[in-house]
Amino acid sequence: MNKELLWNKFLEIVQKKVNSMVYGTWFATASLLSFENDKAVIVVPNDIHKSRLESVYKDVVSETLSEINGTTCDFEVVLADSLDIKEEKEITKPMTESTKKKSTFKHESNLKPHCTFDTFVVGDSNRFAHAAAFAVAESPGLTYNPLFIYGNSGLGKTHLMHAIGNYIQTTSDKKVLYVTSEQFISDFSGIGRKENNEIDKNYNYADYFKDKYRNIDVLIIDDIQFLAGATQTQQEFFHTFNTLYDNKKQIIISSDRSPNDLKLLEDRLRTRFSWGLTVNIYPPDFNLRLNILKKKINGEKIIKSFPDDVLEYIASNISSDVRQLEGAINRLLGYSTMMGGADITLSLAVDALKDDVSKGTSEKHDISKIQRVVADFFQISVDDLKGKKRSASIAFPRQIAMFLSRDVLNESYQRIGLEFGGKDHTTVIHSCEKIQEDIKRDKSIRETVEKIKQQLV
Repeated sequence: MNKELLWNKFLEIVQKKVNSMVYGTWFATASLLSFENDKAVIVVPNDIHKSRLESVYKDVVSETLSEINGTTCDFEVVLADSLDIKEEKEITKPMTESTKKKSTFKHESNLKPHCTFDTFVVGDSNRFAHAAAFAVAESPGLTYNPLFIYGNSGLGKTHLMHAIGNYIQTTSDKKVLYVTSEQFISDFSGIGRKENNEIDKNYNYADYFKDKYRNIDVLIIDDIQFLAGATQTQQEFFHTFNTLYDNKKQIIISSDRSPNDLKLLEDRLRTRFSWGLTVNIYPPDFNLRLNILKKKINGEKIIKSFPDDVLEYIASNISSDVRQLEGAINRLLGYSTMMGGADITLSLAVDALKDDVSKGTSEKHDISKIQRVVADFFQISVDDLKGKKRSASIAFPRQIAMFLSRDVLNESYQRIGLEFGGKDHTTVIHSCEKIQEDIKRDKSIRETVEKIKQQLV
């Protein structure tokens, strides 16, 4: 049996053994590199995928391979980046039917039922965060505790947090609580306690607070940065964190910046935020933006037809915020109605979204400009810079472009890697360090970099 047929058969069987979310997250994104001497080499996009296949789903993989091959099989999992393989496809998970188990927790979980893993659109910029979130949802309290998700507003942090909570509630009887940091502050200060009819007159409010936040299995707290300045509340959260963590209860936190950048929070809190796994969500690339638009149109069953050129226009010009993307669809629908129900065309979209496009363009990062300038300087294409070719005529300009993205724009290594075809951040670090050393020892390289810098002004 050839490699392609074997892998297709493998996926077909696995899909029947696990639920659709497990299949879509851990198996559909994998591929088969080779199968020789009863051993399969499986390629996955990141370390979390590798860890899950090697531990949680080890038996599923081995048994399925053996079932297909007719003999006992072994397998090895390797990272795509180590082979310079890039995942090209965006994953949109199929909708699944599930019956939500009734929670026994006397407080509301505050979860938004529509925010699930099914409705979260996965792409290169959020794939790692999505994988980490799903791993936590599968094994709350045991994997990556706490999970700290950070990134700019409107990129999907809150959606992922609700998705974790919803998944846990539908697959277990664990008690889940989602709150914003403002709600935590409000509860701690006792605001509204007299109006809470659930509290018996003889019930001590301090006990009520502790019962609400400590007698649970999963605490999800959003926008932790807003605890800054609330000294007493930070102290209480510190004790709440310790109680949950010591009892192996899952803690999930979000912020608009990394733990190290939360300078107004106590050091002991910031240290604890880094005990588990910290993941960043980046602005969506073009393909992900396009898929998000399609998902919104299909999910909300919008009757109006949106031609491909209209969707591509929106995806190309509104790049920083998922909410802005979704808002563009609503504005375009409203504009169409105002124009007497006019068909949605490219010219209508240009007119309706001119203010949003102007704003989005001014906020757009400039790595693409560096790529264009470097490509022109070395007389190669931008696609070559983003591609997999390793020849010296391509690799050297690529390293310079990565170095300039770091040196001139101070972009993160992860962000640079995404913009250069999904390269791992270690590849970017190596490129930047290499060019830095080349500049020190080689006058001609130093002059080349300076010439390119002048063209960026």
